[in-house]
Amino acid sequence: MQKLAKLSQQHLIVFTRYPEPNRAKTRMIPLLGAEGAANLQRQMTEHTLSTVKKLQVLEKVSVEIRFTGGNLQLMQAWLGETLLGENLDNNLIYQPQGEGDLGAKMARSLSDSFCSGAKKTIIIGTDCPAIDCQLLQTAFAYLDNFDLVLGPALDGGYYLIGLRDSIQNIFAHLFQNIDWGTSQVFPQTVDIAQKLKLSITYLRSLADIDRPEDLEIWNAQRMTS
Repeated sequence: MQKLAKLSQQHLIVFTRYPEPNRAKTRMIPLLGAEGAANLQRQMTEHTLSTVKKLQVLEKVSVEIRFTGGNLQLMQAWLGETLLGENLDNNLIYQPQGEGDLGAKMARSLSDSFCSGAKKTIIIGTDCPAIDCQLLQTAFAYLDNFDLVLGPALDGGYYLIGLRDSIQNIFAHLFQNIDWGTSQVFPQTVDIAQKLKLSITYLRSLADIDRPEDLEIWNAQRMTS
């Protein structure tokens, strides 16, 4: 895959999945069918990147897509090589998520980011359509004064995590012994961060779109976008 060139001091990593039927948004299949669930994955990823595009107009931020499913060619054919036309400063970086659980994948992406020159790194997914440009700007600004910024999700996880490079020697501990996919993810992460004596700040709580009952949140968000 692509070698990470020297990144901007502010680096944003978007975790997503290639929208393949029966592999994407599988919990939505009972309501939407396999094709419909994959289409939802496609729409939500494109919605997230439209927000990121707005951010890059205002801030110098490098952007990386960490993907699972598909391959580099399929991802570039879908999402392109740049966010803003032919501006090479806004090249999209693509990397596979690799092996392991979500914690291992995030730890790997953060390590790569800091080793490539980023000073602040934020990870988001594509399941939270209420993430907007102002929220991302706020998260990056918080990292001037805090080691860790978290965006709590209403289901007990988090929709955003951001760290600064000054803690790169210990951040991997944040992702160990976490019960991924449960309502314990956020409190367990906070507990570990406190034991590591990290300074923490929080964004507002937002909803993820994971289950059929969440779909009305997505539909309402589309009406206001």
